[in-house]
Amino acid sequence: MYLPLTDEALMRLLKENDHMALETLFNRHYKSLCQFCAVYTNNMEAAEEIIADLFIKLWDNRDVVTILNVKGYLFISAKNLSLNFNHKKKAPVDFLEDIEIKQPVIRDGNTPFKIMSGRESCTQIMNVIDTLPPCQRQVLLMSRIDNLGKHEIAKILGISVRTVETTLYQAIKKMRTLLPGPHDFITGT
Repeated sequence: MYLPLTDEALMRLLKENDHMALETLFNRHYKSLCQFCAVYTNNMEAAEEIIADLFIKLWDNRDVVTILNVKGYLFISAKNLSLNFNHKKKAPVDFLEDIEIKQPVIRDGNTPFKIMSGRESCTQIMNVIDTLPPCQRQVLLMSRIDNLGKHEIAKILGISVRTVETTLYQAIKKMRTLLPGPHDFITGT
């Protein structure tokens, strides 16, 4: 009954104290939000806790908050909570290899985690990504790690699709100059 509803329709039900609407939103976005968060926290357990807290806050503030773009709100909130987590522990976002992937779907899929099999290459790639300007880094991570499309990224960040394309192009161009050898994961091919 709830699965065909849009996120925005679920939010309207949430405002009416419908806990199944929250559960549906949670099930729909939990996995991708955890993956997204883990990129910033370098800790899957912390990411899971952050996302659980995000949904608890969503429920607690259901009467107060009006959200027009639910997916965008969730991803921006997840990013901000992850950055707050890093600020509290004073740890930089460094290494993808420290993220413990517990879900076989993630390991078996065609993701950058699968493609970047070597520990050294992963560290090298993340070090290069960390040198990118913040907007390029964010767009690249959302596109290649979280597998979001250009239109989704534009919606979440509140920028035009053309800006996303340009920013992604600039990030990939810089990555190619800084990384030796072919890296198909950069272009998504």
